[in-house]
Amino acid sequence: MKKSLLLITIFLTLGLILHALPSVGQDGEEEAEYPTYPIIFTKPLKAVLFDHKIHVEEAGLSCEDCHEEVFPMEAGATQENEDFNMESLYNGNYCGTCHDGETAFASNTRCATCHIGVMGWKRLTQKTEEAEEKGEH
Repeated sequence: MKKSLLLITIFLTLGLILHALPSVGQDGEEEAEYPTYPIIFTKPLKAVLFDHKIHVEEAGLSCEDCHEEVFPMEAGATQENEDFNMESLYNGNYCGTCHDGETAFASNTRCATCHIGVMGWKRLTQKTEEAEEKGEH
């Protein structure tokens, strides 16, 4: 009985210690502090791709640089705005805050960098569905 209690105590203690440690992935890398999957805007047109990794790791932006003044933290909220369109971007709103041709490439250039279109959306979502079916993430 004492051995069982001791083992339970050890397992509970180890569980608490492991739970308190920072999240570490199976490959030993820390989990990202931002979504690692692509954000796909489907309004006002399908489809525009946004990748947090490029903006955080390559451009060096922090979450606070874009959230809350440029984009709310709520998923899907921005694309519900009537002014979420290219004209608004050209006027320095949303992505146009940085994609002004000086801070980052201008919103009216390199269109296919963000606009993946319906076919791109289908390819991307099919890959995601296939990965989920295989149990990959």
